[in-house]
Amino acid sequence: MATPDFIRAIRADAGQQLLWLPGVTAIVFDDDGRVLLGRRSDNGRWSVIGGIPEPGEQPAECAVREVYEETAVHCVPERVVLVQALEPVTYDNGDNCQYMDITLRCRAVGGEAKVNDDESLEVGWFDVDALPRLHEFSLFRIKQAMAAEGPAWFAPHTQDSRA
Repeated sequence: MATPDFIRAIRADAGQQLLWLPGVTAIVFDDDGRVLLGRRSDNGRWSVIGGIPEPGEQPAECAVREVYEETAVHCVPERVVLVQALEPVTYDNGDNCQYMDITLRCRAVGGEAKVNDDESLEVGWFDVDALPRLHEFSLFRIKQAMAAEGPAWFAPHTQDSRA
């Protein structure tokens, strides 16, 4: 996945130490209730669409931009599905990151699903009862987004010894 220029600038000073970053995931449904997925070029696996907001970019704007950049589909965010701090990840190059994921349910409003950048090998619409093999990250977000309305999901509170 392409590293945004502003992250490269931070890494020039911070090295590989842990960066706490926002992340946005878009669960996009079409009028037939199908979900939009992309097969990632970095690992070959099918996944939901997402990315990192640019500095000052709102989460909904990021979702719209990422979906279009990766799939050529235009979408409109409808609601926040969940907010979750993810586990830290160490990339192959040694960089460490931890993301606060904001997942949004979105509705497709135009465009034709196609590979639109170098982050995907394939993109397509899938019936929710006929999904390709997906990581639990994607499956959980799709499940939470299937309800057209409802409160956002938050990870359960854990006791902290610092309290």
